Amino acid sequence: MTDTTTTTEPQKPPTRRQRQAASFAEAASQPIGWMLLKILLLAVVDAVALYAAFVLFTHQEWVVLGLVVVVAILVNYIYFSRKRVAAKYLTPGIIFLILFQVFTLLYTGYIGFTNYGTGHNGSKDQAVSALMASAQERVEDSPTFPVTVVEQFGTLGLLVTDPEDGDVSVGTNEQPLQEVDGAEMDGDRAVAVDGWDSLSFAQVIARSSEVEKLSVDFSDDPNDGAIRTPDGQNGFLYVSTLEYDEPAGTMTDVRSGTVYSDNGTGAFTAEDGEQLLPGWQITVGFDNFVRAVTDSSIRGPLISVTIWTFAFALISVATTFFLGLLLAIVFNNTRMRFRNGYRILLILPYAFPAFLSALVWAGMMNESFGFLNQVVFGGASIPWLTDPVLAKVSVLIVNLWLGFPYMFLVCMGALQGIPEEVNEAGVMDGANPWQVFRQIKLPLLLVTVAPLLISSFAFNFNNFNLIYMLTGGGPRFTDVSIPVGHTDILISMVYKVAFTGQTRDYGLASAFTILIFIVVAAISIISFRKTKALEELN
Repeated sequence: MTDTTTTTEPQKPPTRRQRQAASFAEAASQPIGWMLLKILLLAVVDAVALYAAFVLFTHQEWVVLGLVVVVAILVNYIYFSRKRVAAKYLTPGIIFLILFQVFTLLYTGYIGFTNYGTGHNGSKDQAVSALMASAQERVEDSPTFPVTVVEQFGTLGLLVTDPEDGDVSVGTNEQPLQEVDGAEMDGDRAVAVDGWDSLSFAQVIARSSEVEKLSVDFSDDPNDGAIRTPDGQNGFLYVSTLEYDEPAGTMTDVRSGTVYSDNGTGAFTAEDGEQLLPGWQITVGFDNFVRAVTDSSIRGPLISVTIWTFAFALISVATTFFLGLLLAIVFNNTRMRFRNGYRILLILPYAFPAFLSALVWAGMMNESFGFLNQVVFGGASIPWLTDPVLAKVSVLIVNLWLGFPYMFLVCMGALQGIPEEVNEAGVMDGANPWQVFRQIKLPLLLVTVAPLLISSFAFNFNNFNLIYMLTGGGPRFTDVSIPVGHTDILISMVYKVAFTGQTRDYGLASAFTILIFIVVAAISIISFRKTKALEELN
């Protein structure tokens, strides 16, 4: 008997040259249109990166410049490489994640430890320049400097000719005069220089407001004064009534003799506590966090707003969940006619934008001409949005209207996922419908719904749109220093601290944001750990 069994040798893995040949063949098989599209998109990315690098270079932002260059090189390497297939899909998402999430969180955390806000939004050099410029007075015997208004990359400057020795210098609001060579002269006036565009008389007239604000330091020493021009053709020397002593770190008012010192608070401060503003941005450590809980003008409204925030979030989650669950149980009955039509009607509030619905409700609840007062209550004057208690009730009612359709959909899906055999087993054991629901269906329902309830709590804890659009946080507290009201929650209070009022305190607002994040994160972690017990029911 002949053995016809044949043995096959194990297939050897492809060599490096074979893999390269396969990759070249795959690249060659790609449509030329996709290749051109990739090159076009990379060209756009490189152009944006090049522009950003140029702007950062002119502003001497070396760290950010280095990051932009590294990212641009890395992106080009990944998309021109034939091996980094997975990275080609992950790179856009990672870049946007870092840009819009990681960077935002880190920068917010950094701002929370600074005094950044109104009067403290720049560097010390910028503050000194601004103070010196704000106190400038024209020198009576100042010579007339022939000037030409020039522009470079959107920044206006002055091309100044010294009337005594004919030297030509150019400078801007941020850069003092620097001598230049090779300027084109028209008599005793320099009218053009390489690297700058000279503005015509008509252009100067059109931009007269910008020209009048030009104040070019005469030298690196701000005490030497600055050149300013009222007409774009003749410049005059202006000297500040403030005298800056850089080694001593003081600013002296030459008229009154008051000395303002840099005592580490981010502003020049006199002995009586008076400050010269603007100041500059400094790191203050945990001062913002301490001030948030110890300052009497902030602590009072902070406690009230915090209590209302928790109450609003908890009541909103509870009411929307139980109403959504009740409606889901009702419309889950297969014997009900037209139940699909009812379901569509119930989810309509969820289909409209929340901010638009809040605006509509704000109009309906208007005390003078709102639909509720004029039609439903026969011309009554119920202060839905102006009374502290009724305003909170109104917020909860509107949020119930906006939130129950979501819970209705969630509970409807969860109930349909519970096997009918469970219900039948409970009935056979002698349980009534309430016992079946409470002891069987509800625990199984919470297995699915509990994580969503936690996310709903976090959402309502920061439900800025509803508060801002419906009540604006009002009615406002009358005895506090920050512009907050009875229906403000923490996130809307943060918005008002940062962006409303005459003084905007970004550092304090960032500190509040960090505290909110810690609270929500702690509650979420604890809640998710507690809900693990429900998994045993599954």
